[in-house]
Amino acid sequence: MTTRTRTNPNATGPAPGDAPAEKVYWCELAWLNGTVEPQVVLEVTGQGRLGAIRTAVGTPPPGATVLRGLTLPGLANAHSHAFHRALRGTVQVGSGTFWTWRDSMYQTAARLTPDSYYTLARAVYAEMALAGITCVGEFHYLHHGPGGERYDDPNAMSHALVAAAADAGIRITLLDTAYLASGIGRKGRGEAPTRQQLRFSDGTAQAWAERVSAFRPQGDHVRTGAAVHSVRAVPARELGTVAQWAEERGAPLHVHLSEQTAENEACLGVHGMTPTALLAEHGVLTPRTTAVHATHLDKDDIRRIGRSGTGVCMCPTTERDLADGIGPAPALDRAGAALSLGSDSHAVIDLFEEARALELDERLASRTRGHWTAGQLLRAATEGGHTALGWPESSRLETGALADFTTVGLDSVRTAGPVPRLAAEVAVFAATAADVRHTVVGGRHIVRDGAHTLVDDVPGALAHAIAALRP
Repeated sequence: MTTRTRTNPNATGPAPGDAPAEKVYWCELAWLNGTVEPQVVLEVTGQGRLGAIRTAVGTPPPGATVLRGLTLPGLANAHSHAFHRALRGTVQVGSGTFWTWRDSMYQTAARLTPDSYYTLARAVYAEMALAGITCVGEFHYLHHGPGGERYDDPNAMSHALVAAAADAGIRITLLDTAYLASGIGRKGRGEAPTRQQLRFSDGTAQAWAERVSAFRPQGDHVRTGAAVHSVRAVPARELGTVAQWAEERGAPLHVHLSEQTAENEACLGVHGMTPTALLAEHGVLTPRTTAVHATHLDKDDIRRIGRSGTGVCMCPTTERDLADGIGPAPALDRAGAALSLGSDSHAVIDLFEEARALELDERLASRTRGHWTAGQLLRAATEGGHTALGWPESSRLETGALADFTTVGLDSVRTAGPVPRLAAEVAVFAATAADVRHTVVGGRHIVRDGAHTLVDDVPGALAHAIAALRP
């Protein structure tokens, strides 16, 4: 499985909150450079980074925090729409299509304010921490008030999300999304946004760039990137502005790509080329770019993505929930596209499920097994996601890396039994988010023994936030 190496010009530092004092963690098992090692000591510096790493330390040092199970680098959720969590359960009633699901999504979006979005997102990000996620890529397009009215602070919704991540104890890459049109329209000019979509639109890409350039988030836990919602939502003539904004800052650039066949058909009808070709023509496909979904591609599309160094974020639980299809992940991998994983609409928040679904869905499509090893799938859930989000120093358990890691219990009804050397296989093919025992961000214990240390009663917080959005 291909991996990408990126540098990021943003400053680095500890996780949200005060810099932690030096700490020592003793791991029963740890996944180091693709190998399960027993009895590993991780020392955390006062800057929230990993110092010395020692293996085969039979007895925990005095004062060390003991982590029973398999400790992994923190999981990176490379694609999230936090407010979609409010749809869980409700959109599984009856039949329908992606487009009927979208109508329900719009109705939920219409009821959000900066305060209610903060409350919901804090609970959602706390759920992610409980699932072992230490960093999230928030594909954020809910910018304005109902009907498109601007808040006094045009980035009020962005600040709400950044504050929510800080208070839930995880890192965030705020992928500020250009969403300008409701469809491709004649001659590619873009159809005017509906009243519901006016909340998303800045009008033009230049106005989008001016707003996001004024965004000054506070905290070492946040970085900012850009996103093109899709070729449906950003007219062709506007794509270059978004790509240039990201290029000038060396920032991550994400884009929904070919999630639906209808998008491909509209793009071919107006532009005479696929969405992938259109993005390539306007400079959107780069080594800093991540294409999300990439479900319906032809061979030329796959070659373009691979040759440009563009990565691909697969979201299997959403893709199957919305009946989108199974994307050509093995072909993309062979072409050189680095893979990452996201929970997208949050039908579930479980990166272990996303990782195994990548393999198991392809088994169903191809009727063959063994497309990726457990180690390769774990890299997609860790290193692949962190790189896509501009946090490469969170990707591995190694000296100098940010001290972000999570521990999976190996004593549940799902995970008990296999020998320690197969712990990675157990994590990928048997464990669930419910098996996460500990989550540490910048050396700070965010989840301890399965309980969130910053947010009391996460299920209750979710229930309260979602109930407040009901009509």
